[in-house]
Amino acid sequence: MEKTWNNKAWFMVLPVLLLVAFSAVIPLMTVVNYSVQDTFGNNVFFWNGSDWYTEILESERFWLSMVRNLIFSATILAIEIPLGIFIALNMPKKGWGVPVCLVLMALPLLIPWNVVGTIWQVFGRIDIGLLGYTLSSLGFDYNYVNDPTDAWVTVILMDVWHWTSLVVLLCYAGLVSIPDAFYQAAKIDGASRWAVFRYIQLPKMNRVLLIAVLLRFMDSFMIYTEPFVVTGGGPGNSTTFLSIDLVKIAIGQFDLGPAAAMSIIYFLIILLLSWVFYTVMTNVDAER
Repeated sequence: MEKTWNNKAWFMVLPVLLLVAFSAVIPLMTVVNYSVQDTFGNNVFFWNGSDWYTEILESERFWLSMVRNLIFSATILAIEIPLGIFIALNMPKKGWGVPVCLVLMALPLLIPWNVVGTIWQVFGRIDIGLLGYTLSSLGFDYNYVNDPTDAWVTVILMDVWHWTSLVVLLCYAGLVSIPDAFYQAAKIDGASRWAVFRYIQLPKMNRVLLIAVLLRFMDSFMIYTEPFVVTGGGPGNSTTFLSIDLVKIAIGQFDLGPAAAMSIIYFLIILLLSWVFYTVMTNVDAER
């Protein structure tokens, strides 16, 4: 018997599609329009072709910001994914400790990004901040305002504190979905703690880990508010990521053409890298 398809459900999502078109596609087209034109003011534009794209791609400033972004994202993933798995494995699965741990894990995620930046800006100050004052009292020459290494450490610690909870909650959701029969069988077979993790827990977390890696990569690669509030991209340009550099070009210098071209390139890079992450991790999961 031939299978019939009911497409009426598409009408249910039509309002969402229209909203997305209005809030995303139309602004995107505006940015594309700016990226291929130039202006001398008075709202008079003339065709500039791909010159802005060429200028951005040949700019050392762009590639240095790109390298900082890649290093930051790689560092964040290398810290938050293993740390999130470790915390999730050690969280209670039953009893009163479950809601307590879940609430504590969710608290950092509820804090707005600009507030997180302000918290760590104060937290790292050597005169009144708990972190800065403590490190200075112990004899460490810590000053995230003047030292690039201290600035990087502060920004990384801030992001780990803010977003590791997301990885924890996703991994915990995968762990609690494992039936007790799996653990009972492993206990009967005399499986070690590592064997239980390798052959039972990790495979069950593969899907949620894929989501965690994608979300954390995209968010860390697009990070703006927190480092901007804490360091402003400094000292010098040591923490000037692509997002901060883009805002400097668009708002600080008011170069709309180069800023629009850079935003398109930025978007395509995120799209490409996210696709690569998804394809590689999906293929690895399929091979297992």
